[in-house]
Amino acid sequence: MKRLEPVSKIMTRKLITLTLSDDLYKAEKLFLENHIRHIPIVEDEHIIGMLSLSDLKRISFLDSYDANEIKIDNAVYSMLSIGQLMVKNIIKINSSITVKSVVEILSKNEFHALPVVENDILVGIVTTTDILKYLLKQYELEEN
Repeated sequence: MKRLEPVSKIMTRKLITLTLSDDLYKAEKLFLENHIRHIPIVEDEHIIGMLSLSDLKRISFLDSYDANEIKIDNAVYSMLSIGQLMVKNIIKINSSITVKSVVEILSKNEFHALPVVENDILVGIVTTTDILKYLLKQYELEEN
């Protein structure tokens, strides 16, 4: 197993982001259409927060709808903004940090995604799913 692999090898670079001017309807649509659970909130290219599908589910009836149904008439979405719902105090990591260090950070906290920044610019995101896929690949390599 590669013990000092940088997170840049497994992070997602093709980012789906939102801004403070977007609404929760757009957030829900992005979550459902892209089958993701975390969306960085950006201002220019700088991350200012993180919105999770769990945050959205907590205030909506999203669980009671079919995943293919995008339009949900939810009055709560009109009352709240992304800025009110997003997590603001986020831990950011650099792309050179090791996968092991990312695992340590995620295992000690109650979140499942970390934004990756270079010179304070968002360049990627790494999630627990990325970590699990990486570990599975390592086990497959060891078996061969």
